[in-house]
Order: sequence, then C-alpha cells, then structure tokens
Amino acid sequence: MNIPLQEPVLIFGLAVLIFLFFPILMGKLRIPSIIGPIVAGIIIGPNGLELLARDQTIELLGTVGLLFIIFIAGLELDIDGFKKYRNRSILFGLLSFSFPLILATIVGLWLGFSMPAAILLGSIVGSHTLLGFPAVSRLGITKNKAVTTALGGTLLTDTLAMLVLAVVTGVSKGNVGFSFWMTLIIATTLFAAGTLLITPYLSKWFFKSSNNEAALEFNFVMAILFVSGAIALFVGLQPIIGAFLAGLALNRYIYDHGPLMNRIRFTGNALFIPFFLLSVGMLMDLRVLATDPSAWIVTALVIGTVVVGKALASWVTSKIYGYSRNENRVIFGLSISQAAATLASTLVGYQMGLLNQQTVNAVIVMILLTCILGPYFSEKYGRKLATSQDKKVIDESLPERILIPLANPNTMESLLDLGFVMKKAKKTEEPLYPLTVVQKDLKQASNEVAQAERMLGHTVMYASGADVSVKLLTRVDRNIGWGIERAVTEERITTIIAGWNGASEGSKKVFGSIIDNFLEHTYQRTLITNIGQPLSTMERLILIFPNNVIFKPGFEDSISIIKDIASQLNTEVVGLVVRDQLASYEKVSERIRPGIKIDFKSVESWEALYERELDVVKANDLIILISARRGTVAWHPELEALPSKIISKKHGNLIVFYPTEMKETDIRGARGTVVPKELLFKRDYD
Repeated sequence: MNIPLQEPVLIFGLAVLIFLFFPILMGKLRIPSIIGPIVAGIIIGPNGLELLARDQTIELLGTVGLLFIIFIAGLELDIDGFKKYRNRSILFGLLSFSFPLILATIVGLWLGFSMPAAILLGSIVGSHTLLGFPAVSRLGITKNKAVTTALGGTLLTDTLAMLVLAVVTGVSKGNVGFSFWMTLIIATTLFAAGTLLITPYLSKWFFKSSNNEAALEFNFVMAILFVSGAIALFVGLQPIIGAFLAGLALNRYIYDHGPLMNRIRFTGNALFIPFFLLSVGMLMDLRVLATDPSAWIVTALVIGTVVVGKALASWVTSKIYGYSRNENRVIFGLSISQAAATLASTLVGYQMGLLNQQTVNAVIVMILLTCILGPYFSEKYGRKLATSQDKKVIDESLPERILIPLANPNTMESLLDLGFVMKKAKKTEEPLYPLTVVQKDLKQASNEVAQAERMLGHTVMYASGADVSVKLLTRVDRNIGWGIERAVTEERITTIIAGWNGASEGSKKVFGSIIDNFLEHTYQRTLITNIGQPLSTMERLILIFPNNVIFKPGFEDSISIIKDIASQLNTEVVGLVVRDQLASYEKVSERIRPGIKIDFKSVESWEALYERELDVVKANDLIILISARRGTVAWHPELEALPSKIISKKHGNLIVFYPTEMKETDIRGARGTVVPKELLFKRDYD
C-alpha cells in the first residue's frame, strides 16, 4: 500500500473515520469536538505519520468547507440585529483589526522586517475566521447582540485584511498608482453592490417558481455561493468575502429551521467543514520548534499579538456597550481563531518573499492554537450565555403543541413551513401534529383512512428535511370540524394552523362551515392562512388591529409570536390600528420581546383601511389580521367580511390570527374574555 495514500476510496474512508471517532474522543476529554479534525490532521498529515498528503483534493474540499463556514455565518446573521447594532459591529471590527495590526507591525519591525512585510504581518493577525460559530449556532444564541456584533465585525476585519494584502502586493511589485487604487475601489464596490442587490431579485423569482423542489433549491443556493466566490477572485478579493456577501444576500430567503437551511447545515457540518479543519491541521509541523530555538521567540510574539489584540478589542467593546463577562468571552472566542484570510495572506506573502519560513511556521502554530482557543471559548462561554438568558415560563401542564389539519396536498408544504416558523417562535420541543379527518361512517372508512395516511406520509418526508419531528393523526368523523375539535382536545393542542381557499360559502360564513365550526368551539390560538408563495419571499408584514383587540387575553402573546416570525423572515412590520388609541399599542409593543420595531399607523375607519391602506399592498406583503371570535371584546361585524374582501382584491397573502382565549366564560357569557368595565356597556359597531 502506498504511503501517503493515493487510492481515492482509502483517502475518503480514512477521512470519514476521523470525522466519526475524533469528535467522540474530544468529547470524552471535554474538549470542543470541532478541534478533533485539526488534531487528526496534525497526526496523519505530511508532517506527522504521512498517511495523507495535503494535495489538491484535500485543498479543494477544505476550501469548500471554509466557504461553507463563512456562508452559513452570513445566512444566520441577525439582519435586524445587525442594522440595530451596526455601529457596534463597525467599532468592534475596526478595533479587532487595528489592535493586532499595530502590535504585530511593531513586532515585525523589531524583528527586522521591511515596512510592507511588517504591515502584512499585522493584517494577517488582524483578521479572523468564525471557527467557533458552529458551536454558537448549535447553542441557539446567534441573535444575541454580542454575537451579532462579532459576526458583523468579521466582514470588516476580513475585508480590511484582503485590501491590505492587495495594497502590499501592489507596493512590492511597484504597481501602486492612481489606476491601481481606482480599480480596487471601483471593482470592490461594484462587486458588493451587485451581490447584495441582484441576488435578492434572482432569489425572489426562483423561490416563487421552484415548487419546493429540494435538489433544485439546494443547487441554486450552491450556485449563488460559488459564483460569488469566483467573482470575488476576479475582482482581486478572497472568495470568503464573496461567500459572506452571498450569505447576507440570501439571508431573508432561507429562514431558520426550514428544510433548505437544514440541508445546507447538514452538508457543511457533516462533510465539508471537517475537511477544512483537517486541512488546517495538516499544515502544522511540530518539528520546526524542536530544530530552531529562535522559532519559539517568533511564535510567542505572533501568538501574543493575536491574543492581546483580540482580547483588548473584545474588552473595550464590552465596556463601551455594557456586555456581560460571558458575552465578552464569546466575542473573544469568535474573533480569536485564525485560518481563512490568515492562510491566504501568509501564503501570498511567503511566495513573494516578504515572509520567511520561520514566520510561516510561527503563523501555522498560531493558527493551531487559536483554532483550539476559539471554539473552546465560544462553546464554554456560549453555553453559559445560553443558560443565563431569560427563558419564557411555560406551563408544564399544557405543552406547546401545533396542530395542522390537512386536506389539500398542494397546500401541505406551505402550512408545514408556517408550522416550522411557529415551532421556533414558541421554542417548543414538541413535534408538529399533522391531521387528516376522514368524513365517513366508521365502518366504511378503511380505504379513505389508507389514502389519508399516504398523504400524511409526505409530511413526514418534508418535515424530516427540516429536522422537525411529527406525530401523525387520523380521525374518522361524520363532521370534519368535529374531528378537528376532538383532536384538539385529545392531544391538548395549543395552536391550530389551517389553510383556507378563499371561499366563504355564503354571506353568513366567514371561512366556510368547517373552519367556522371549529373556531366556534375552540379557544386555542388559531391561524387561518391563504398564502400563495413561499414565506421566505415575503418583504413586509402588515398587521391589522381592530378596535379593542389590545384587551384580549392572548394579545401580547400574539405580538410576541408575530415579532418572532418577522425576525425569522427578516421583514419590516407595519401595524394598522383601526379606530383605537395608537399610544397603547406602541407601549405594549415596546416591552414585548424580541425587539422588532413595529411601525404603527392610525386608521380612522374601515373604509379608510380598504381605500387607502390595502390598495397599496404589494404581492410580496403578508397581511396578518389580529381577529376575534364572535362575542368577545374585540369582535366587530366587519371582521367577518374582512378576510373575503382582502382575498377578493387579490392583495396576495393573508393570515387571520385568532389569539388564545381563556377557557372560562366571562360575565357576558362569551368565551374567554374579561371585558374592561369602561367597555362593558359601550361597544362601538360603527
């Protein structure tokens, strides 16, 4: 057998065994599992047992893994949080790049480097790679303000590092002039603008017409990722910049906990990212430290500039913005790891003769150490941060369970997508409950039950793609509405998501006999939906608040859910308050988390709502009507006609949201509402 291994099957087989066993070993040693492939690369690489060569195959797969890390970071970046805290990200990015740059430049000059070489060394340690991000993502704290600050700062540090590399390369070649600067600035600006402006339009068109074809959607995302990386190379930047911009451009179209996002994460975390970590470990040569004592000094100085500079940047940022100790350590963990831009700049500098072998070895040792420190700090203090965050108090006697009645296979995927979003909004570990009701006599329903089970089988496949568990329910009842009610009671359901085709079956029906029936006899939170395109393509949520809806017992819970939906979809939110006190709604909204801003607007009448507000609704807007069951405090006759009017005007997408009612009847005998005294004898039906 040839050593290093040459047979592709043996190479891939050994790599997969490493990806399987080394994380388990790291877990036994209480070391972050992400470090396992790095250690394995040191052991089996060309500077260890020489079982694997760092050839073009390893470099290719490693590069793909690096792009996946940066791309996923862009996808999971909290855009609303970044907009809110963009000044913090800019400040942290500048500090995180400047402090190590200054320290390393001084060290380089002290070691006898030329000025361009010393500045290049400074830019090398000024950048960072989000190697600790998978741990942070797994802990569910990516929307924390400190994490958002660090993620946003990454774009700035790596961009500055690549720009410094381009400038130093130009200086060393003697090509720095007016044309050089103009080409660099114009090309970079056009590339960033083109990626962030053109990609959303392409994505919006594609996802509307893709019909949820899994392979097609995944290939589209991969095309955007690697085309952006290739264009970045063409304009003189590193592919990681293109990958991050591609992630930002697709951020709002690939929502968390959806099937597509799960496929991207799975592909990256199971295969490509481990190959990148393995390739980093294979660069390390421990023998250099044993044969060249002066290398220890250079290595210690390089490591010191990184650790001190990054720690100082995270400490100053935390002090300015009042971040906790755990948040400070998480920022440090995310910004200390060196790999992507560091390797690129180091290799280019070595090839051009600006950096010697001793410096290259020192940088590789620094990469190894920081690749251990980054995930360690990110996971250790990220776990503390996750457990210290305020959690919602959940009534253990009534777990959050989401029921999705299904009748039309064509709407199954859109209803499940909303279920995925609701599941994350309610932070529940319960499965989704897809339901089919067979309207048949119990003794004659065997064929229909089998057919219903086949349709439910498709929900299992779709939900598994999003890594969401389901519990399939089938009921046989002469009345479909009664079957839904029975399932709600038997399974202790808290949320119902039902599809509506837009037909009302006569003037006395709101949605039709089935939906009207179970609405009348249930108190649970209910969402009646008529959505004609993927949720990820929505650009704006338009909320309609009828008079007195603020007094409903489930109102604040509804606002929290809607804000969470807006956060996941990265959309702006407009609130239209019909004939009510605007200040009351603004006050309630301000204290409800997450901190998504709702732009409230007062509407003086229902006629004004139809003629002025709804006429300007666009096809990519999602209207959410906060409605009320008949007889409760916020009920108004107009609420029964409003859904059909919205659909008839072809305003696009609609969710009629019925907040949770209290089970006990109130003093008016109506279900679930405590009516304020000032409204008890005075109701406005105008």
